[in-house]
Amino acid sequence: MAKYSKNSSISQETKEEAISIARGTQRPGQTKEQTKLIAQGIQKGIDQFKKQQKAKTRGLDKKHKKTAKQQSNTPNTAVNTHEVIRYQQHWLPWLLLVCSWLGMAAYQWYG
Repeated sequence: MAKYSKNSSISQETKEEAISIARGTQRPGQTKEQTKLIAQGIQKGIDQFKKQQKAKTRGLDKKHKKTAKQQSNTPNTAVNTHEVIRYQQHWLPWLLLVCSWLGMAAYQWYG
């Protein structure tokens, strides 16, 4: 038994969305049958777009799983080089801060 049927039914949300779009673009003098045909075309377009997006996400998931599997299968004998990042701050701002504190303390003491 097949998991997915080739003639999958279009969801109710898609139908309603297509009808609302068709009504929004309806021209004066356009018959209901013409509007229905436009709505069916929009439904097919939306359905095809959703199928393409699902296929893209499946492909990306497969690709991610494949790369993750390859990374987990790589031997750990490779040399791990870790770069040590040291952040050195310049001494001038600290010196100015201390001088300003000392200046404020001297002002308060003698002033």
